[in-house]
Amino acid sequence: MARTQRRGRRIMMTPDELDAFLTAERTCRVATVSADGAPHASPLWFVWHGASLWLYSLTRSRRWADLRRDPRVAVVVDAGQTYGELRGVELTGSVVRVGETPRTGAPCPELDAPERLFARKNFGVEEMVHDGRHAWLRLTPDAVASWDFRKLGQV
Repeated sequence: MARTQRRGRRIMMTPDELDAFLTAERTCRVATVSADGAPHASPLWFVWHGASLWLYSLTRSRRWADLRRDPRVAVVVDAGQTYGELRGVELTGSVVRVGETPRTGAPCPELDAPERLFARKNFGVEEMVHDGRHAWLRLTPDAVASWDFRKLGQV
């Protein structure tokens, strides 16, 4: 269970709003820490399923190397153009690898739903195509902070 948000409760998302937002959005920003302590942030497509953020990452990337050494991440998903439209979520915790690395499509029941959702959401197809260059990371967050500035006009 993720820690409850203490600040900004007036504009935080309800659990249903959070689920709807993370289900609809496509791109997140994943922040990792390099071996020398330098931060690294990179965009990545994701799916939200089962109270977890599922990330399909290149295994030969700086992000992957960082996470193999230190699985802690901060992930931000945000949207909005003007101040009054801004909304988003920050999820923090540690990722775990799921399935084979790299993914070639070997049976993995735990990936059935995330792969189906990812294929539909991002490629408009029913089955995931595996290229042998990516693998799955699952973030079940320890803490979640959200904001929806559209609520400022409702208070």
